[in-house]
Amino acid sequence: MNKFGWIILSLMAGSFLPIQAGLNARMGKAVESPVYASLISFAVGSIALVIYILVTAQPVSWAGLKAAPLHTWLGGILGAFYVTVVVLAFPKLGPALTFGLIVLGQMVISLLLDHFNVLVMQQQAINIWRIVGVLLIVAGVVIIRKF
Repeated sequence: MNKFGWIILSLMAGSFLPIQAGLNARMGKAVESPVYASLISFAVGSIALVIYILVTAQPVSWAGLKAAPLHTWLGGILGAFYVTVVVLAFPKLGPALTFGLIVLGQMVISLLLDHFNVLVMQQQAINIWRIVGVLLIVAGVVIIRKF
């Protein structure tokens, strides 16, 4: 797939997050537990991935799985944390503020990962324009919160 295709898919994935949060928050109310709502979300997602893997005959490297560093398994824990926090925050903060703060957090950590060449393919130093971009996100979050 070309870069434009990945841009479109990334935009779609980002646009689905507030919808997912709203649906998971409603599930949390229905089952009277945000943690169970997160578990249900991950279970349904896991079933969908298993079906996709079976239909598309995706290969896997079992040797690579065994050799994967222990810290790479933390991705699942971080995903569970994220989904559960969103289920809890979404009804209290609303979608705009919740995801404004999420995007801010993503951008700050992304800049640091880029700058210090952690978990990335190519290092990109923090510069004034990248900082201005993050400050514009902060301004957006403040405006969303105030008005």
